Amino acid sequence: MKGARYALLVCRALYELARYEAITWLRGFGCIQRQLSRQSIAPKPTSPELEQAICDAVLLATCLYWKPVLCLQRSVCAVRLLRKHGVVAKLVIGYRPAPFFSHAWAEVDGRIVNGSPAYQTRLQVLYTV
Repeated sequence: MKGARYALLVCRALYELARYEAITWLRGFGCIQRQLSRQSIAPKPTSPELEQAICDAVLLATCLYWKPVLCLQRSVCAVRLLRKHGVVAKLVIGYRPAPFFSHAWAEVDGRIVNGSPAYQTRLQVLYTV
């Protein structure tokens, strides 16, 4: 996916990052969680290329964003964009108790689409939406 459509995806990802930040600052992460759990998904025929283009656009948007972006922001943004395009995506937050480590990622059909698959095997799932 090139050109204007990809540029539009990057702009939408930048918007989602700013939206995430504003909502968490004003209302907390609970508001983001409620919105994700209520977000409707109209499954459409999609392709792995579309999933990859969305994840690439989110990654580029995190590079262009004016401050550092953490995995939770990036994953929420990816899940919202994937769902908007008809992909049934889930936000997963995992952790390791000792030494403590946590990470968030987006999954489609049980596979990680915006990070390393090693997280699925090394971390215990804490939350999924």
